[in-house]
Amino acid sequence: MTSRVAVVTGGASGMGEATCHELGRRGHRVAVADINAEAAERVAGALRADGVEAIAMPVDVSDRAGVEQAFTQVRERLGPVGILVTSAGLFGYASFADITVADWQRLVEVNLTGTFHCCQVALPDMVDAGWGRIVMISSSSAQRGTPFAAHYAASKGALLTLTKSLAREYAAVGITVNNIPPSGIETPMQHASQAAGFLPSDEQIASHIPVGHLGKPDDIAAAVGFLCSPEAGFITGQTLGVNGGAVM
Repeated sequence: MTSRVAVVTGGASGMGEATCHELGRRGHRVAVADINAEAAERVAGALRADGVEAIAMPVDVSDRAGVEQAFTQVRERLGPVGILVTSAGLFGYASFADITVADWQRLVEVNLTGTFHCCQVALPDMVDAGWGRIVMISSSSAQRGTPFAAHYAASKGALLTLTKSLAREYAAVGITVNNIPPSGIETPMQHASQAAGFLPSDEQIASHIPVGHLGKPDDIAAAVGFLCSPEAGFITGQTLGVNGGAVM
């Protein structure tokens, strides 16, 4: 398998961290992009210990200049970007009437505009190579809506149409664009939301999942790994639900 340079945003924890390890296992060079510089270096160090060429890439995806600078460093240290996985995201919880303009804008800036920044900065490398893989991590909230999290659901829902639009625009030059909307995955973000009282317990969540249990970050990573593989070259513009049957 050809070794590509993979950038994973939100790569320092949860699904992003698992994805970094999956892509490294598949032989790719990995840039662990995360706003938490210390955590990003921890994951990059673990990858290097496993023999993966990896670097930490501290970045706030909502900062366009910072994104451009970070991708320049990736190109200088690892090479042109061939794979982009956008896993960075924020969750918000509030009744619709109580969502402030600042809260709305912050979720959109990270979840949607941050994805826009990373895709737009990465795509020239893929176009030049005539090959590329983009996987956006959205949310099942984008498919079914989520009460008391309308701003989160809206920001993630936009990723479904962004996926389809980029897939159509770049298919002819060898680039595929897909998205995965997880549901019921055990992650630090989920646990933090549970601790704050925003989400029910693991047992309550699992009771609504047909397979009867929560998923793991590795379940998402495995799907990402496939979508980024040469074998998935005829799959683009698709939403691949990894959710234990919670959304069909």
